[in-house]
Amino acid sequence: MKITMYQVDAFATRQFEGNPAAVCPLEAWPEDHLLQAIAEENNLSETAFFVISDSKVELRWFTPEAEVDLCGHATLAAAHVLFTHMKYPAEEIVFSTRSGNLHVKRSANGYSMDFPASVPENTDIPEALLRGLGAGVKPKAILAAFDYIVVLDSEEQVGSLQPDFADWLTIGLRGVIVTARGRSCDFVSRAFFPKLRVNEDPVTGSAHCELVPYWARELDKECMTARQLSKRGGTVNCELRNDRVVLTGSGVDFMRAEVDIEF
Repeated sequence: MKITMYQVDAFATRQFEGNPAAVCPLEAWPEDHLLQAIAEENNLSETAFFVISDSKVELRWFTPEAEVDLCGHATLAAAHVLFTHMKYPAEEIVFSTRSGNLHVKRSANGYSMDFPASVPENTDIPEALLRGLGAGVKPKAILAAFDYIVVLDSEEQVGSLQPDFADWLTIGLRGVIVTARGRSCDFVSRAFFPKLRVNEDPVTGSAHCELVPYWARELDKECMTARQLSKRGGTVNCELRNDRVVLTGSGVDFMRAEVDIEF
């Protein structure tokens, strides 16, 4: 079985920036254990697999540990492969996923993805979450959507944070997103998913589905620019449209390979 695989730097304007994702177009779905094994072998934060079916594209995402319900940067990477390398004929791609239909259009700034918003709410705060932040870190607020959202005082605090990932292996939600107002952009963040064997994700589209509703309320703005402060870094242009979040970014090719699987 031979599978063409692309590696794309998502939310990037040049190579070695943004978040790398592997993308595997398939003609039909193999057994799930094979998809998981490929993702584990890649050892990237996400590997995306898709099958073109009628007017939709069935899309799934796997970390090295498990399949996930939503992934922004690997969706952008999949759209980049479809539009750039497979000459997808329509102006809009409708991805059929575990999170419903996701719509992606080409725009002047790259690819615009329409995702469901997830509004952070007040939550009980696990002791392990606080321990992982460190004794000297005093959050302004801690909320929860599908991740814990930790709001800090400044961009500098977000950038210098050194979490204890062992403490966060036991928390109940997917991961921890740390955020603050930005100096040269509207807000900044970092994203940590040790339970998924992704200690720090370089640029996380799905996290912005939670961050955009929060900062739209705090800043009284619907259109914002965000920067994720990982080592690689990346920029996400964001817009809140009622109960949807539109995230826009670019994709850059890094590699094309062939996976040759022996049975």
